[in-house]
Amino acid sequence: MIASGRLRLRRRPGPGRLVRLSPVILTVVIASLAYSTPPEMAFSRLLPAAPAAAMWPVLPTVLLGTVCLFLMIGLSLVFPDLGTWWTAAGIVAVTVAAAYGSHVRLQRERTLFQVRLVADAAQQVVLSPMPRRYGVIEIESLYLAAAAEARIGGDFYEVADTPYGVRLLIGDVRGKGLPAVGAAAAIVNAFREAAYGEADMVDVARRLDASSARYNAAFPPEGPMERFATALLVQIPHRGSRIDILNCGHPPPLLLHRGKLRVLESATPSPLLSLAELIGDRYHVDTFDFAPGDVLLLYTDGIAEARAHDGEFFPLAAWLRHQPPTPPRDLLTALHRDLLRYSRGRLDDDIAALAVRLRAP
Repeated sequence: MIASGRLRLRRRPGPGRLVRLSPVILTVVIASLAYSTPPEMAFSRLLPAAPAAAMWPVLPTVLLGTVCLFLMIGLSLVFPDLGTWWTAAGIVAVTVAAAYGSHVRLQRERTLFQVRLVADAAQQVVLSPMPRRYGVIEIESLYLAAAAEARIGGDFYEVADTPYGVRLLIGDVRGKGLPAVGAAAAIVNAFREAAYGEADMVDVARRLDASSARYNAAFPPEGPMERFATALLVQIPHRGSRIDILNCGHPPPLLLHRGKLRVLESATPSPLLSLAELIGDRYHVDTFDFAPGDVLLLYTDGIAEARAHDGEFFPLAAWLRHQPPTPPRDLLTALHRDLLRYSRGRLDDDIAALAVRLRAP
């Protein structure tokens, strides 16, 4: 998997180090001004600001406050009548408050670290690692969650090497947060069983719909809106040459064949998951050619709807058309990079993608 969880933009070490050292720099500047200017200017009264600005652990914060306190005592020996005791009391009070705030912040950071560990474990359950190659079929995945500090969201995918061929699933649960994650897990777990047990992709889709409906009944969504999911099922025979697609309201996959792009639209769309009981369970499978060297891109709407600062959507089809022939891993690496550049690192929705290439036997 190329990427998992919320995107983290790399920062240059220089500015971060300067920010960490800023309380020390502030202390030196204030002390220098206090010693070099007339006492009437009273720069010494700014010394409590140094420990207040420290985003350090408790002990370094206390040490900085102690240094400021001794500096104030030294200033009082050089310049009497500075109001030493009032300023010293301010330094002590601010240092205690800053140390307590540091303690609370570190506790929250430890809690967040534990939550991230749990989220990583949950990701391994919902989005389990998969081999990058099944015979002549190469597959790579990309996942980015839009929710702050999240590792997983409502988008999902899975790949299974079955007796009927390599079967792929990608989809998107309406909504965000833990309810969407639970619904996605229910669908993915159902696919892991049905992909091996059902010879017909229509029966696989029916089992996914039943699992999604059972989850929604057990954990009903908040508000009047129904919880549903789009899904795309793809079956690639082990010998390649064609692909079967069952589309349940999901964005159509893109097929790149010798530099020519084709949008694999379904002739008759199938119902979204958990809505079959309302609108009927008529599922349709479309078959397309899939030749050696072709690249198939499955994606969720978070990619196609990524916006630039001017509100324009990411031109996914045009982007893919201009990509050179590359392995799936390189293709998704480029997609990841260009998405971030286009949206300036701001993701409004979860993002998932699968890139599939058929190698020559």
